[in-house]
Amino acid sequence: MHPSSLIRRPAALAWTLAAAFAAAYSCVAVNRHRRGLTQSYDLGIFEQAVRAYAHGSAPIVPLKGPGYHLLGDHFHPLLMLLAPAYRAFPTPVTLLVAQAVLLALAVVPLTRWAHRSAGPGAALVVGCGVGASWGIVSAAADDFHEIAFAVPLLAFAATALGQRRPLAAALWSLPLLLVKEDLGLTVAAFGGLIAWQARRDGRGPGPGLALAAAGVAGTLLTVLVLLPAFNPQGGFDYWHQLDAGGPDRPLWQPALQLGWPPVKWLLLSLLTATAGFLGLRSPLALLCLPTLGWRLLADNPHYWGVGYHYSAVLMPLLFAALTDALGRAAPHRARRALAVSALVAAVTLPLYPLHEVVMPEGWRTPPRLVATRSMLEWIPDGAEVAASNRLAAQLTHRTTVSLVCRDDAPPPEWVAVDLTDPSVKSPCAITDTARMLVRYEQQGYRRLVDRDGLVLLQRP
Repeated sequence: MHPSSLIRRPAALAWTLAAAFAAAYSCVAVNRHRRGLTQSYDLGIFEQAVRAYAHGSAPIVPLKGPGYHLLGDHFHPLLMLLAPAYRAFPTPVTLLVAQAVLLALAVVPLTRWAHRSAGPGAALVVGCGVGASWGIVSAAADDFHEIAFAVPLLAFAATALGQRRPLAAALWSLPLLLVKEDLGLTVAAFGGLIAWQARRDGRGPGPGLALAAAGVAGTLLTVLVLLPAFNPQGGFDYWHQLDAGGPDRPLWQPALQLGWPPVKWLLLSLLTATAGFLGLRSPLALLCLPTLGWRLLADNPHYWGVGYHYSAVLMPLLFAALTDALGRAAPHRARRALAVSALVAAVTLPLYPLHEVVMPEGWRTPPRLVATRSMLEWIPDGAEVAASNRLAAQLTHRTTVSLVCRDDAPPPEWVAVDLTDPSVKSPCAITDTARMLVRYEQQGYRRLVDRDGLVLLQRP
């Protein structure tokens, strides 16, 4: 098909862009796993859960602790949809490719909507902007996370809402309740906007208000009942992140936390620029507030920045807001907004991992990687292993793995550690790893490999 003909056909353009980005995401993610850059936190954790689902079991995840039920950490039963694919292809690559496809699907509804409301040029910019957006690209390369399901659901739901299709918007948003506990608040935001649209159109707000109530109730149910029921400690593990300062903190402290430290302003500035600034004129931008609210109020610095996977769910909402605003803006304002959004994508692209697809050094196999693979080949399938963070992600598909720093795990048959792994600070401090190595050797474990920080022990 000639490129000019492709651009004039919204469905063909949308699916072509989605396929291209799915392929690019897959290349980046799978190659990073091949190079040993994926981690037990989080690829290994999710693979253990999906592996359990694939065999008809509860998602017990040894990497989180002995007998740890993963639905006590975050509420994401929608992961069960990956079980058939994993059963057919039992490898972490299955999760990485599935995530790539899910993230790329967000391109489809937004490209088609932009084509309809602002023309083929705008559709090309929006489609490429979504696919190359820093939030989604960062998530595609950052192991695997449940929010991969949320990104296309949000794209379809926001598109339907922007096109005044409230029933479709509600149906696309409701499955978010099964993706993660906080997304119920986003479902409530969809309900609120549906009710607002209905009032403006002279209809009753009842259905929208019902959806809003369902969203709030869903979050309360999961956080107060379901998560504690599955959690080994009987509570919600993340309350402390939203309670910085304790009960005696001043009333004005939460408001101050929204804008301090200044890195939060970098996040907000980049988000608004991603929407070409014009997107802030659309009511759809309000859909970002629930996610932004808990991120800015939390005391976890990872939530405030522009890395990891945390901003992926905001990208389809921002581009939906931009597309909605384009349809009502003067031509010169629309062109300016598209130019700003495209510039953000162009400037951030080299800073995020998508460029690794064309970097020759990213495809080489260094000697250390060969040595690591050689060491892991000693470990037979089905063995019980205690491993360091990145090595664990290489073993979850064929062994039962726990983290080497955990002293509450049963004695493993094998211990595999990379003392040069830069991720050993979290979730396992290097001091804890070293302490456990000493303990295992005191128990009679034999060193089969000890070379350049790679250590392999076998139980006698």
